[in-house]
Amino acid sequence: MTAMTDVAEVADWFRAAERVTALTGAGISTGSGIPDFRGPQGVWTLNPDAQRMFSLDEYVRDPQLRVTAWINRRDHPAWTAQPNPGHLALVDLERAGRLRALLTQNIDGLHQRAGSDPARVLELHGTLFGVECLTCNARTTMEAGLARVAAGEPDPPCEICGGILKAATISFGQALRADALDSAVRAAADCDVFLAVGTSLQVQPAAGLCEVAVSRGARLVIVNADRTPYDDMAAALVREEISDVLPALLAR
Repeated sequence: MTAMTDVAEVADWFRAAERVTALTGAGISTGSGIPDFRGPQGVWTLNPDAQRMFSLDEYVRDPQLRVTAWINRRDHPAWTAQPNPGHLALVDLERAGRLRALLTQNIDGLHQRAGSDPARVLELHGTLFGVECLTCNARTTMEAGLARVAAGEPDPPCEICGGILKAATISFGQALRADALDSAVRAAADCDVFLAVGTSLQVQPAAGLCEVAVSRGARLVIVNADRTPYDDMAAALVREEISDVLPALLAR
């Protein structure tokens, strides 16, 4: 399939589409001041050791890593970040009645803050704003967990069973929630256009949703600064700044 970058022509696809499913990654939130992971200024690019905090095995094994992780949660820019025009463009697409589902790999909650219907947002990799016990699965809020850290518990255990607490996010070594993945697969299989925005498409199974969509006849549009493993499958590749180009692509 020959890729193209004619924004006006691709925008016509979205205007003609009855069902668009979007998959967003860290790149859509960089315009809100939240760094991505693999980009030139990415968290892992600048500090490769930071990847250890995203490994379940390392997190469970190393108490000091958990202490560092709680500090990072407290200082995460998602607490004060505001949605940017890329997030708002997807809200407009939803209000125009064309958004089938919004699948996100992000944990920052910016889609909901922008005005996306929470029932239409599937947080494939969980959320920063929740905490769960790795032993008994008890859940609480991140605010409650951070309050315990501030009160002098640098690595607070579960108050029910004493187990290890972790942000309600999906780490490497953890499976996606089965219900979320099933819903995402259905949304990818039932769309006219599958829009992948700001994602390197290197993490499975989320990246594989592109193949699901294309196999069911959808056009794949990738909006990302760098190459992805699915570029050859795309009907269009857009390399422009997401905050600038997404409103143009999705204008009513």
